[in-house]
Amino acid sequence: MELIYICSRNRKKCKNMKATKIWYFEEVDLYKLFCPHRYPHLKETHKFHYFKKDQFIYLQEDFSQNIFLIANGRVKIGNYSLDGKEIIKAILTQGEVFGEMALTGETRRNDFAQAMDDDTSICPLTIEDMRDLMAENKALNFKIIKLIGLRLKKMERRIESLLFKDARTRIIEFLRDSAEEKGKKVGFEILIKNNLTHKDIANLTGTSRQTVTTILNELKDKNIINFDRRRILIRDMALLK
Repeated sequence: MELIYICSRNRKKCKNMKATKIWYFEEVDLYKLFCPHRYPHLKETHKFHYFKKDQFIYLQEDFSQNIFLIANGRVKIGNYSLDGKEIIKAILTQGEVFGEMALTGETRRNDFAQAMDDDTSICPLTIEDMRDLMAENKALNFKIIKLIGLRLKKMERRIESLLFKDARTRIIEFLRDSAEEKGKKVGFEILIKNNLTHKDIANLTGTSRQTVTTILNELKDKNIINFDRRRILIRDMALLK
């Protein structure tokens, strides 16, 4: 996989990050195409937004006025059911884009975005500026369309999984998807840099924290995976089923 650049306060501080199969901008330098600091007419007025842990970047029913790039930290995307239960749709990290549904005509947010770390910094761009950039750059236009399409497809798969698959299968499929999307091959094994707690994984798979812990420990005892707080190592993808 190629490297993409993550926008920071200036280009010297941009960090390299592995692209992912589902969320990535294939063969595109994300910094060059998206970060407002790359464009002279936007650089002078652009400011980063900083958030502490649990602060909301936007709420459901807020006006959809911006698209965002995560420069640092993690962001939780979700909404609330009719009975007030929190439903987690995604947990995004550095270099990933969110709020993109505003480009499809969404006038008010259908979900919320919440910072998960104290040092979360967000690079915002207005919809008007984003559309201007897309009009000027066919590659960016194509990648944004692809991003939206792939995210909708992934959401459909997740809904299908929640409806028709048991908890163990959902957790294992989460591990397989994470390996395919964000894993780095190390010999015959796949290393996933993990910044999710067991509770986070439970929220994303519609299970409980206890179930996640039980399944992960079971897989570890069978030497199929190994894990700690910062990483998950999948020793054999063929056995992860």
